[in-house]
Amino acid sequence: MAPAVAAPQRHPFGVARTAAFFDLDKTIIAKSSALAFSRPFYQGGLINRRAVLKSAYAQFLFLAGGADHDQMEKMREYLSALTRGWNVQQVREIVAETLHGLIDPIIYDEAASLIEQHHAAGRDVVIVSSSGSEVVEPIGALLGADRVIATRLKIEDGRYTGEIEYYAYAENKAAAIRELAETEGYDLADCYAYSDSVTDLPLLEAVGHPSAVNPDRALRKEALAREWPVLLFDRPVELRRRLPEFSAPSRSVVIAVAVGTALVTAGALWYASRRRPPVG
Repeated sequence: MAPAVAAPQRHPFGVARTAAFFDLDKTIIAKSSALAFSRPFYQGGLINRRAVLKSAYAQFLFLAGGADHDQMEKMREYLSALTRGWNVQQVREIVAETLHGLIDPIIYDEAASLIEQHHAAGRDVVIVSSSGSEVVEPIGALLGADRVIATRLKIEDGRYTGEIEYYAYAENKAAAIRELAETEGYDLADCYAYSDSVTDLPLLEAVGHPSAVNPDRALRKEALAREWPVLLFDRPVELRRRLPEFSAPSRSVVIAVAVGTALVTAGALWYASRRRPPVG
């Protein structure tokens, strides 16, 4: 059950601007936003059959606990190599054809309620995700987020260069919200943050009201030691059911999502390749 959130505190010169910062996968969305695209990417020739099978195992690992810092850094290096030379238009076409069936996002009902509560309390809602901005921005718009902070992948001459312009991960997330607080006038001491991963510890430490959502083992340990709230979200619901006014994304939104989907899918496939499935 989503907890109630307090209204912003009053300061001598009025009400300070505040925000609620949300990680995306496993915090708002019940599964990885990347792994659903492994099969159409295979059908389009971008990845092989072995990678498709590994992605299914990676989904299990993702839901079971995620990746630590070293694994995430190696993931970043791997996705740079894997996506180098991919044709952006091909990726866009594949995603445009499959997004309606695969990425009608499933969100946690509890997370949607929290977003509504923060908006009702006068706070901006900001999604802060290591997924690509082309994924996070359309999903953020569907959820009613005011802003997003996300990874940006460099493109030249219609192809991925293999370089990452900005990696929204770990301390980079905390630095980004501090910069946003400077420009938007947020009082971080009165702000909220939500994440499932210990790699987001700097983000959670940067605000006055952090919460661990479906935390991995390391984050749960930190949250208990620091007496932070630990929230368990377990009611995923399709957006069209949670928000009756929601309609299927337009083709332009579909195309916008494509590049970031390729980025996060590459990372997910790397994680699968680093783990060996149990023998059985």
